[in-house]
Amino acid sequence: MTNDAFNSTVPKSAYVHIPFCRHRCGYCNFALVADRDYLIDRFLNALQVELSRLDQRVRLETLFLGGGTPTHLNSQQLERLFQMLDQHFDFGTAEVTTEANPNDLTPKKIQKLIQLGVNRFSLGVQSFRDSKLQLLERDHNATQVREAVKEIQKYTPNISLDLIFATMGESQQQWLDDLRSAVELNPVHLSTYELTIEKGTQFWNRERQGQLTQVDEDQRADMYAATIETLAQAKLNQYEISSFAADGFQCQHNLVYWSGQPYLAFGAGASGYLKGVRETNHGSVSTYIKRLENGDSPVASRDELDAESRARELMIIGLRRIAGVEENDYQKRTGFDFDSLLASPKAQELFRLGLLKRSKTHLAMTVKGVLLYDSIAEVILAAQN
Repeated sequence: MTNDAFNSTVPKSAYVHIPFCRHRCGYCNFALVADRDYLIDRFLNALQVELSRLDQRVRLETLFLGGGTPTHLNSQQLERLFQMLDQHFDFGTAEVTTEANPNDLTPKKIQKLIQLGVNRFSLGVQSFRDSKLQLLERDHNATQVREAVKEIQKYTPNISLDLIFATMGESQQQWLDDLRSAVELNPVHLSTYELTIEKGTQFWNRERQGQLTQVDEDQRADMYAATIETLAQAKLNQYEISSFAADGFQCQHNLVYWSGQPYLAFGAGASGYLKGVRETNHGSVSTYIKRLENGDSPVASRDELDAESRARELMIIGLRRIAGVEENDYQKRTGFDFDSLLASPKAQELFRLGLLKRSKTHLAMTVKGVLLYDSIAEVILAAQN
C-alpha cells in the first residue's frame, strides 16, 4: 500500500545544527566540536553553500537552531547566520527557537537574539544543584540559570528548561528539589530526560572502568512518575514522553517531528525528512565543511523505507505524544489501519499487558506503557511481515 500524503513536498519547518561548544560534556554524543572556534567562519561559509541549494525561499512555521550550542557564536556570527537564514527562509511569523547555554546569555546577547527573530529559548539547564552540574561536566551554575531566565523573561515568556534526572547517586528528593527550583522560575515548558550513557561518550568509558554506577530501573521509574505528578500540580501538562507545557506553549517544531511531517535540515550531523526519505549530513564538522567547499553533497546517509515500514515508524513516533495517534488521519496518510499492523500475537500482548490502549479514535500508551516506550517500539517494528 502507498499513500501520496507520505510524499508531501511542502516542508514548513527547518532545523539548523550549529555544532560548536566550549567543551563536550561527559554524557554528550551529539555531532559537535569543542574548543575549535577557528572553524566557525568556514562552517558558516559551508552552511551558506548548503542553504543556497534550495530551489526557492521557503516560508516556515517553525525554525529550530540546535547543537552544539548556537549561542556559543558571538553576536557578529549570529547576525551573519540570521542574514543567511533570512535569504532562504521567510520566518517572520514562525516559532523561532534557539537552544542556549545559560552562561552564554549576557543581556546584550539575549537582546541581539530577540532582534534577530528568536522568540523561544530552550535552555540546557540540566540541574539547579551545583554538585550535580559538576558531575555532568556542565560549565554553568544555578545562579547563572536564574539570571538568564529572568533576563529572557523581560522579552518573552516562551522559555523551555531541559533537566536531566537519574544521575549517579541522585535521590528522589534531590530530583524533586530540581523540579521545584525549575517551577519557581515560572517556565512555560519543561523537558526532562533520564540520563542515558551512550557508547563513545566519556561516561561510557568511565562506566566500563567501574567509575560510574547508574541508578536502578525502579528508582528511575519512581522519579519519572514523580515528575509527571509534580509538573501537573504546576499546570505544566505532559504532552509527550519527555515534554511538559503550559496551555498554548507546546513546542510546535517538535510536534512536526512527532506527527511525521516533512522538515528541512542543515548543518553538520543534521537529519531532514522529505518525501518519505530521511537524509543525514556527515557528523564530522571538518568533513561537512570540506564536502561543501569541494562542491559535494554533505549527506552521509539516506534512508528510504517501504510503505509499511514508514507506517510503523509513524505509529511509533506518534505514540510519543500522550494523546497518541488519531486513526482516521493515520489511515489517510499511510494507507494502513491499526488492526492490520497490530495483528501479531506480540503486538496484541501489548494491550493485554496494559501498555497500549485504544479508543474509538486514538491509539495511545497507558501510563504504564510510557515507562516502557522503547520496548513497545521494538515490538511494533518487529511485528512487520
